[in-house]
Amino acid sequence: MTTKVGRLMAFTAKPGRGGDLAAAMLQVAEGLREVPGCELYIISQDSGDPDTVRVVEAWADEASADAALAAAANFAGDVSIESVLGMLAKPPERVDLTTLGGVGL
Repeated sequence: MTTKVGRLMAFTAKPGRGGDLAAAMLQVAEGLREVPGCELYIISQDSGDPDTVRVVEAWADEASADAALAAAANFAGDVSIESVLGMLAKPPERVDLTTLGGVGL
């Protein structure tokens, strides 16, 4: 069994910017559709706090995840890492996971 890499990310936008942040992250997700090793990249807006955007990721391996982040400027269209960070009220929260399986993988 190959162990996949998973991540849970939480991004907290500046007040009132949750919709902008979600739109930017959806654009990033579109760019990841053809990126090797990206197996799951789900964007969700917190129903209790629309300024919080959560991302669930699954990657074939750590190298794939790292390569996608390094290449993000080439596939994210008008969205840059700097523009996303500029919308945030605080640094993103990240939880690393060892993904074992389930529906969608």
